[in-house]
Amino acid sequence: MKIYTKTGDEGTTSLLSGERTAKDSLRVKAYGAVDEVTSAFGLARAACISEPVRTAILDVQKMLMLLMAELASTDGAVYIKEEHITGLEQSIDKFSDQLPPLREFIIPGGKLGAAALDMARTATRRAEREVLSLAREEKVNHEVEICLNRISDLCFVLERSELVMKA
Repeated sequence: MKIYTKTGDEGTTSLLSGERTAKDSLRVKAYGAVDEVTSAFGLARAACISEPVRTAILDVQKMLMLLMAELASTDGAVYIKEEHITGLEQSIDKFSDQLPPLREFIIPGGKLGAAALDMARTATRRAEREVLSLAREEKVNHEVEICLNRISDLCFVLERSELVMKA
């Protein structure tokens, strides 16, 4: 089976419905940015030393796959729900409760895993902006927007968790 289909050679791609759309459409930019977030999390998971952090990252990656599928749909499919946001908030609280109080800004780069999580955080913020741009033009499930916001918050506490881990 050949990997190339040549169907995108004219600057279009297929959504989940099979509908063709421009590769630079707001929708494609939004789920493409989330795809980059998923990859950034993959790098972070490979670099992190804390198993609970690695597990949390994998859980987020699975959620991001659902989020991308929702953004790639134009049929009103809803995959991201309030319970996803609640789960993220519980994870944020669990990791935050184990951390010392934050007394200074964190400069990225103290440890490889933490730096990778900071890249995932900034990629998530950009994906959130892309989704907000899409939401101004088309209907987007508000939970998707909230979910990305919480994921960036989780990145920050996971980064801090990774920084306090002993190598």
